[in-house]
Amino acid sequence: MTAATHSSPLPPPDADAVLDGLDPEQRAVATAFQGPVCVLAGAGTGKTRAITHRVAYGVRAGIMQPASVLAVTFTNRAAGEMRGRLRQLGAGGVQARTFHSAALRQLQFFWPKAVGGELPRIVDRKAQLVAEAAARCRLRLDRNELREVTGEIEWAKVTQTVPGDYAAVIAKSARETARDAAETAQVYAMYEQLKRDRSVIDFEDVLLLTVAILQDRHDIADQVRRQYQHFVVDEYQDVSPLQQRLLELWVGERETLCVVGDASQTIYSFTGATPEHLINFRTRHPNATVVKLVRDYRSTPQVVHLANGLLAQARGRAAEHRLELVSQRAKGPEPVCTEYGDEPAEAEGTARRIRDLVAAGVPAGEIAVLFRINAQSAIYEQALADAGVPYQLRGAERFFERQEVREAGAALRGAARFGGNDALLDGMVELPQQVRAVLSAKGWTDQPPAGSGPVRDRWESLAALVRLAEDFSGARPEATLADLVAELDERAAAQHAPTVQGVTLASLHAAKGLEWDAVFLVGLAEGTMPITYAKTDEQIEEERRLLYVGVTRARVHLSLSWALSRAPGGRASRRATRFLQGLRPGATRAAWTAASGAAGSVELGTATARAAEEPAPRRRDRRPARCRVCGRTLTEAGEMKLMRCEDCPSDMDEGLYERLHAWREVQARELGQPAYCVFTDKTLVAIAETVPGDERALSAISGVVRRKLTRFGPDVLAICAGEDRSGGGGDG
Repeated sequence: MTAATHSSPLPPPDADAVLDGLDPEQRAVATAFQGPVCVLAGAGTGKTRAITHRVAYGVRAGIMQPASVLAVTFTNRAAGEMRGRLRQLGAGGVQARTFHSAALRQLQFFWPKAVGGELPRIVDRKAQLVAEAAARCRLRLDRNELREVTGEIEWAKVTQTVPGDYAAVIAKSARETARDAAETAQVYAMYEQLKRDRSVIDFEDVLLLTVAILQDRHDIADQVRRQYQHFVVDEYQDVSPLQQRLLELWVGERETLCVVGDASQTIYSFTGATPEHLINFRTRHPNATVVKLVRDYRSTPQVVHLANGLLAQARGRAAEHRLELVSQRAKGPEPVCTEYGDEPAEAEGTARRIRDLVAAGVPAGEIAVLFRINAQSAIYEQALADAGVPYQLRGAERFFERQEVREAGAALRGAARFGGNDALLDGMVELPQQVRAVLSAKGWTDQPPAGSGPVRDRWESLAALVRLAEDFSGARPEATLADLVAELDERAAAQHAPTVQGVTLASLHAAKGLEWDAVFLVGLAEGTMPITYAKTDEQIEEERRLLYVGVTRARVHLSLSWALSRAPGGRASRRATRFLQGLRPGATRAAWTAASGAAGSVELGTATARAAEEPAPRRRDRRPARCRVCGRTLTEAGEMKLMRCEDCPSDMDEGLYERLHAWREVQARELGQPAYCVFTDKTLVAIAETVPGDERALSAISGVVRRKLTRFGPDVLAICAGEDRSGGGGDG
């Protein structure tokens, strides 16, 4: 720690109470108020705790006024968490916002004075406007190309690259784009023209226009600086050049700035983020106080050891500033590396291990499966459904922006206003009862629908609202439906979504800032980690940092896995990611060579000894799966479950399917579990199509794992033979 010499008045007695429980480095952060402060904070080291206590201490000691402090971060969730902690610490008047939120607030206030009139409307559907711009340029973009071009326009704007310079900037950089840079520049220019013609602005314009006003109108800049005299910036490694420029205009010539970050967690360079501002902070501010937080309170020594090992092999400027973490927790289990023969086997094995963890007492909500790209989620959704494990998807769409959530909010708002005239609420006294009644008209049921997909996602959203109502009522027994609606509105404004109970499925990028007791990092094969399109040294190093972020999400249990081929029977041409070389627990060359051709899975490390003592799982036939109608090789999980192409005609026995469906509902009620935990819809379809006559034929159907074969096999075979088991009769 490099400290600047300073003196300050003695704080009032209650201010020192804020410092209780902080470690020496966190306390140094909390009490440093002379000159700029740079906090280099490793994963799990309590950076949010340190900076919120710094603000609270400054407020309670009279060093800062709450209204004069602006704390900025990068997500609404992080800003909401910061506001909540500051309120608990007695600093509730502090503004904690994202860069965009703070800029928009200022832009709305100063626009009439600086420009005149009302601030232009922010465009609702940017991609739709980009598509129109492309059409006017006589370019046709498919959905993926549209997403790519939209992302390029966003990147150009946050890096302050105008349309006329875009192609030249791309040519000089190592940035790879899906389309020709000149074409993208043409679309970019037309997009900007369409916005001007329609008097609308986009998300990036909020920052650009705020910067422009503060640069051009010194009187307005002075007014902002009189309002905000102390600044805190979290996740400083993620700032873009545009955000850095805005921050400089906010701060001016003063040095009342505290930044917090970790160069080893820079994973958003594709959006324009760069760690250079963090790395060069001491160069720009020679008198800065620099504090390093390396005491890891999140992860066990075993997890921390692996994380440190990953960074020890890193190269480049960010690697020169890596932090060596020191775990403060008791010892835990060793991380487990597992190699599988193919992706379905990896998904099944992961689901099986998760089910075992849940059975051992780890809450499903404290487990995550993290992957490199969102397209990897489908096979894990299916595997978890087959294993009877509830799950939630993260990062696809903001909770309060989902159509079903907006519709549910409107229904609850109407019920709160006119509920006295609604027969649906007759006799409903308790708040959770009222919410269930209202949402039942929107598709919520006591039991979730079977399988995965949009219908299940919609149900999970409504179920999350029901649970929120139950929690809200528990905390405030006197609360009314109107109170709940107000709570929902406040959460929507802050994007503070309720928690869906279940295993989290998320991309590594979406997992940033989160943590779980158990983390499964899957698909860690070359070509996926690092991703195929990572070519340059810096791109490869960012992939390493992404894996580091994934590893450091785990508190206790950490599993890393990969598959040798994509589909059963495929050529075993893959290998584990280069990032794990020399780091796999207990791996030896002899054991590795012997294991590499295995069809199932090989546990390396402490799991190897356990595997020798446990009965081996039932081995599946790993020959190529072929459509039983047309003979084509199947690669998609859903098709392999049906053993036919989705487009090939089905010979399903409709009557048998209905009997199986009715039987499944009874079983689910008796077990107190969702119906998909018995068998998914696709598994029932596969059974009704093949009509198995014995256990061997039934076990050959994907989704009929050994546990389910033992529990449900006799009933299913009896139903297939024509017996009536709709009343139950299983051994449950």
